[in-house]
Amino acid sequence: MAEEKLDTQIRREQIAEAALALVASQGLGRLSVAAVARRVGLVPSGIYRHFKSKEEILEAILSLLEKRLAMVVQAACQKTQDPVERLRNVMMGHARFIREGRAIPRILFADEMQSGSPQRRERVLRILLGYIGQVGQIVESGQRQGRIRPQLDPETVVMMLVGTIVAAGIRWHLTDGGFDVTKHAERSWQILRSAICTAGD
Repeated sequence: MAEEKLDTQIRREQIAEAALALVASQGLGRLSVAAVARRVGLVPSGIYRHFKSKEEILEAILSLLEKRLAMVVQAACQKTQDPVERLRNVMMGHARFIREGRAIPRILFADEMQSGSPQRRERVLRILLGYIGQVGQIVESGQRQGRIRPQLDPETVVMMLVGTIVAAGIRWHLTDGGFDVTKHAERSWQILRSAICTAGD
């Protein structure tokens, strides 16, 4: 029974990955159970053994997105104990996340994701706020250590950090990868660091 559950979990993850890849190449509006089935080498009825509907596949995509954002923060924190360097790592990791995850702008800004299901819209918001909260804890840690200016609102700092990368990601997306998100992140970090760090840092 445990092996069967593992197989089911692996297959669900494969289906979610395939759906994410389809969104990246074709957009959310063209996502269908039949297209996902072809991508993973199943008949559509095979998909329905793991997901009851397209809505459940969308939820799996969002769960995958949430997991990957958490991994950005986790990877940033594993590299160093320095909260300022952790913030830089988050910024560079988020830039890489945007660059490697072409589907992300299409998911977050798609009409299908923003309209129709209020629950889905709230889910997207919870993912965003959860990510902001995780990065905000790094800012608070830096403030406790006297590395980041104590008068700054942690959420505002995170919004500045994430916002500059999201804007770069939109430009990268609209130019079919013609904008260097990583170089933008490196330059933006220097400005952000000087704005948030204490004078002695």
